[in-house]
Amino acid sequence: MKINIEPVIIALKNFRPDRLIRNPVMFVTEIALIMSIYLLIFSGQYGLPVSPRYIYFYTAVIILLFLTVFFSNIAESLSEGKSKAITDSLKKIRQKTIAHVIEGSTIRDVPSEELRTGMIVLVNKNEFVPNDGEIIEGSGYFNESSITGESKPMMKVVGDSVTGSTVLTTDSVKIRITADPGETFLDKMIALVGNSVREKTPNEIALNVMLSGLTLIFLIITASIFSLADFLGINLNLFILIVLLICLIPTTIGALLPALGIAAINKVSQFNIIAKSGRAVENAGDIDTIILDKTGTITIGDRQAINFYPVPGIDRSEFLRYCYLSSAEDVTKEGISIVKLCESSGLDTEKFGGLSGEFIPFTSDTKYSGVKIDDVVILKGAMKSISEKIGRNDSFIEGISAEISSKGGTAMTLCKNDQFLGVIELNDVIKPWIRERIETMKNMNIKTIMCTGDNEITAQYIARESGIEEFVANVKPEDKFREVEKEKDKQRMVAMVGDGTNDAPALARADVGLAMNSGTQAAKDAANMIDLDNDPAKLMDVIFLGKQILITRGSLTTFSLANDVAKYFVIIPAMFYLIPQLGFVNIMGFTDPLLAITSALIFNTFIIPALIPMALKGVKFKASGADELLKRNIILYGAGGIIFPFICIGIIYFLLAGVGVTW
Repeated sequence: MKINIEPVIIALKNFRPDRLIRNPVMFVTEIALIMSIYLLIFSGQYGLPVSPRYIYFYTAVIILLFLTVFFSNIAESLSEGKSKAITDSLKKIRQKTIAHVIEGSTIRDVPSEELRTGMIVLVNKNEFVPNDGEIIEGSGYFNESSITGESKPMMKVVGDSVTGSTVLTTDSVKIRITADPGETFLDKMIALVGNSVREKTPNEIALNVMLSGLTLIFLIITASIFSLADFLGINLNLFILIVLLICLIPTTIGALLPALGIAAINKVSQFNIIAKSGRAVENAGDIDTIILDKTGTITIGDRQAINFYPVPGIDRSEFLRYCYLSSAEDVTKEGISIVKLCESSGLDTEKFGGLSGEFIPFTSDTKYSGVKIDDVVILKGAMKSISEKIGRNDSFIEGISAEISSKGGTAMTLCKNDQFLGVIELNDVIKPWIRERIETMKNMNIKTIMCTGDNEITAQYIARESGIEEFVANVKPEDKFREVEKEKDKQRMVAMVGDGTNDAPALARADVGLAMNSGTQAAKDAANMIDLDNDPAKLMDVIFLGKQILITRGSLTTFSLANDVAKYFVIIPAMFYLIPQLGFVNIMGFTDPLLAITSALIFNTFIIPALIPMALKGVKFKASGADELLKRNIILYGAGGIIFPFICIGIIYFLLAGVGVTW
């Protein structure tokens, strides 16, 4: 079995003062270590007792102070080691290949590292995508397993973004390059994960300030005790004062805090999510409103055409013909499914092969798409949009649409010029576990809002079945932004998910914006998190993870400060054991002052490695409201943090005494 000693080597290198000065608590501990070594060497000059029992005590203090700093460095190096492992795996993904650059009517082959933003590249079947880009022509399935771990290829169409080093498994596509060398998605991921010196979050900064303040206060207190003892004629041992200082200052949380900051980014990465900053992860823990898309988040997101409903008087075969014509050039998943349903319904599509027209693409503003052939315009889309376009309504269309919507389906209306032709029924399925997730969010006092382009009836059905509290129907791009703004005006922290260019403003305005890796470059640039698995529902996992990270930091801080209280009642009585009036504070009843102080320092040192797994993995917690979490934190880590050290220090003391350690 190969033992990895790299974290140990890194931990020893991090003893450098220029590294430790970033962590004031550990910097003071290292200064105390240096002072202890100096005092041991020159103990005679400072009137320190030099009998064998005291020399053993001084040596033990030096060893324990060294281990305190060492364990802190180990915690940080283990976190950095995980970052390095993730970075190394990302570097292995990156592929250098030959790109087929289209220049007018010719194709020129160039190395992928020479590609620049704006170049048009042809990617053929079974070739690597040479660089990040956006599909401008064609469609196909892409194997993204090297990035996402998902073995099933993903269908991408015009407008979707593709990531360099993934593989096109079908057909051929043209892509427009969207990143220069060194600025690709993989490059950014490697830089984000691999950079151990990360921007500190506001909570981290606040906690660092508090720890620095406590350290300064206890430095002053320790110096005052020395002056007071000298004034009273009490000869205090400087080594004991050093131990008092180290046990007074919050060494436990001070040692683990750097590791916690790095672990937060690593934990998000393990979910196949790239966070652009620690602030994004921290924001996730404070979220109290989530804005969710219906399609892909609440529902499976793969809407398929399942039935045709021509209006009375329109022959079914004629209706299928117009359905096919409206979708023949539509490369969306819905359009492709309509063509397939037409073919499976008996329509002979080969006779339309030579028929050409001007394709009308779908936009989020018009909410329809179609084709113009000579003077005939065939459109398909939302009933409301089609009705507004042709300037009238139809009772049959309204009735069928209402019936489809009441079942949670989507009704797509078809028209020719100003004539209604019928309705295409699209079906999507609510994710079976989504209701449980929504309930979990409610238990954490997080409000859920669903935004959908569907009508009120469909939105109401989906909201009711999934347990969503609020919904907004007939949504346009600007509506999402306004919804984020409305919640922000209520002083709420907002999270949302999106993948389109029209989602970019709302993603940028939200406190946590999660973009899909398959989404447009604009969406990924605007968001502060990117999901490699393209699972919009993962936003709820991000919120849960953010809560866990904040609770872990709070729990360890509470436990650390509570520990200090217990250590005071061990060390202070031991320091002033010559003063009978202070005997009442010796609640442990220890009779050997040096042994009591050593026991406290041993606990102070070894509690750090004991808590490293908790710092890296996070505290397990049940989803609940802030009040309940605070109560649990105080009882378990506050009260428990006071009682636990008394028990451990007592065991250490009596074990040492039992084996004959009597210095």
